[in-house]
Amino acid sequence: MSTSDYAVASGLGQVGMGPVPTHLPVVEEADATGEVADAYRYFREHFGRPAVPGILKCFSSSPEMLRIVMQLGSTLVFSEGVLGRRMKEMIATYVSALNACPYCLDSHAASLRAQGGNDAQLNALATGDLGDDSIGAHERHLLEFVHKITVESHKVDAADILNLRASGWDERQIAESIHVAAMFACFNRVANAFGLPSQDLLKHLRDTALTEPRKDPSTKETIV
Repeated sequence: MSTSDYAVASGLGQVGMGPVPTHLPVVEEADATGEVADAYRYFREHFGRPAVPGILKCFSSSPEMLRIVMQLGSTLVFSEGVLGRRMKEMIATYVSALNACPYCLDSHAASLRAQGGNDAQLNALATGDLGDDSIGAHERHLLEFVHKITVESHKVDAADILNLRASGWDERQIAESIHVAAMFACFNRVANAFGLPSQDLLKHLRDTALTEPRKDPSTKETIV
């Protein structure tokens, strides 16, 4: 999803609605001062976004952590890397479903849709049906590994890595899948614990002209 695409989609959930109630207080944009205000300003200007998303506001109690999270998300998830944007969004969507996080599931399903994911694929990831025909065999092997990372990481062993390499994934790609899955273990729990609701971005994308899959996914994004 390009920054202009996100500006349209995010308008449904953020523009004109005011602060979203959370279980713990967060620093809203209108109330931000000092380092938090600087970080929010950098986010809007650098990424061309109309508003700071709720997941970032959850880190506003620590300006240093806020900056780290912005950089981590931008570098690890919202860049091509060795896995590619579409595969990273598949992992983000699937892990968010496994962790029952409505905020992250919605936002990353919307990003996956904009990266070329179809409705059958989104539904398969959201329901955990990796056997669906919309999930290719190559992708399925990695997603099954991601499932193990998410629900029983203590059982991951050398055989898992060997099996993935045999199915065509190299060591750097496997490592990046671990990093992305682990990052969402954090983000999903932060969003849920703070009580962030779904922004209905995916619904908005489906209701507008943005529902056509993007043919060239090499666009800059940031945390949603």
